[in-house]
Amino acid sequence: MEGIINYVNDLVWSNALIVLCMGAGIYFSIATRFVQLRYIRHMIELLFGSKSSEKGVSSFQAFSIAISGRVGTGNIAGVATAIAMGGPGAIFWMWLIAFLGSASAFIEATLGQIYKQVNNGQYRGGPAFYIEKGLGIKWYAIVFAVSTILSTAFFLPGVQSNSIALSMQNAFHVPVAYTGLAIVILLALIIFGGVKRIGKVAEIVVPFMAGAYILVALIIIALNIEQLPGMFSLILRSAFDLEPLFGGVFGLAIAWGVKRGIYSNEAGQGSAPHAASAAEVKHPVSQGLVQAFSVYVDTLFVCTATAFMILITGQYNVINPEGGFLVENISGAEIGSEYTQNAVNSEFKSMGAGFVAFSLLFFAFTTIMAYYYIAETNLSYLDKKGRKWRLWVLRFLILFASFYGTVKTAEAAWTLGDIGVGLMAWINVIAIILLSKPALKALKDYQIQRKQGSKEPVFKAEELGIKNTEVWK
Repeated sequence: MEGIINYVNDLVWSNALIVLCMGAGIYFSIATRFVQLRYIRHMIELLFGSKSSEKGVSSFQAFSIAISGRVGTGNIAGVATAIAMGGPGAIFWMWLIAFLGSASAFIEATLGQIYKQVNNGQYRGGPAFYIEKGLGIKWYAIVFAVSTILSTAFFLPGVQSNSIALSMQNAFHVPVAYTGLAIVILLALIIFGGVKRIGKVAEIVVPFMAGAYILVALIIIALNIEQLPGMFSLILRSAFDLEPLFGGVFGLAIAWGVKRGIYSNEAGQGSAPHAASAAEVKHPVSQGLVQAFSVYVDTLFVCTATAFMILITGQYNVINPEGGFLVENISGAEIGSEYTQNAVNSEFKSMGAGFVAFSLLFFAFTTIMAYYYIAETNLSYLDKKGRKWRLWVLRFLILFASFYGTVKTAEAAWTLGDIGVGLMAWINVIAIILLSKPALKALKDYQIQRKQGSKEPVFKAEELGIKNTEVWK
């Protein structure tokens, strides 16, 4: 069984998925005339441009929920793994996929808004909704919804809670069961309050966690400022096979940089449109732009903060594919968060374990919150009648998975979770490529209204010939 699971995972996360995600990013960048570059200033303005309502959350709350899902353990351990396997050059390729992925994030979030609907008094939307309404292929939408619920409610929460529990045990000797119980209690208080409470918690916690993490990174960079030009040079030389030391991992630099970038920022994977659809806005494009910016926050800010801390302090190893190490600066260190711990310890003695523990606490816990919201949204798609007992089953399932993950996480659960996320990406990227026309029409309409002097463009789907839009009549 384990062999079958690993085979399927390798198949799902093959180079074909990387090519598909990169190809989609390039296509959407060209089709939108690089909307992710032209509208950066406007993206920031839109972050605080709408207020919540009885049916939906504010733009900033939707942005915070999406960031909760994007920023997780991958921003710490994933970045370190990319450096270990592909060398410093992998970071450049992470930046590139974030830039391209931002265009994909814009398209999927805009589609989420266009095809959202009101279920039980709240806005709901996401890939399952726009696949059925936009493409008219219900079985395809059901496959996405089922695989998403299995991944986000059953397999993935334990992975995140396990990271929290182990880091707390290593840093403060807290028994994993105690950490698991605390996670379950806090999570229950939040998820039983519905999407409004998730949005309120996220808008407070997310800016704090990202800001604090980036601040520590900036302090470490400032203390090693003389190393900054050399670090940038090393990243660029390694990325283009101009650094002889890392010539043997040039291909791996591209592969690992792109893989970790896709896995971390989740652009095109279909997770963020769920949060984007919940926003109360006057035009779908405004939330599409906000979600495009969230990719930058994840990769260009948080992932880069991790990379810079590790590289500027030299606290990393690079594995030689033929055996041994190309670089071994920290003997005996395991690949992952230990690199970040050593980087912090190099400037603040004995602070690394605690810093990483609290970072993982905020990063991973908010990710579990986002997982629940995504799972609940897909349940609402499958269960149009909104039967309460099914919602309670989902809530207890994610609480159980979160607690179980703290005391025991099987490697198979990681792999099954990866398969679920990979399937989401395959289904969603193909769908948004086929459905790009409505999103591009919406973008053109938004641009025209802004050129005509409208500060808050209003979306009217029927005038643009976009059908099956329940909210935008």
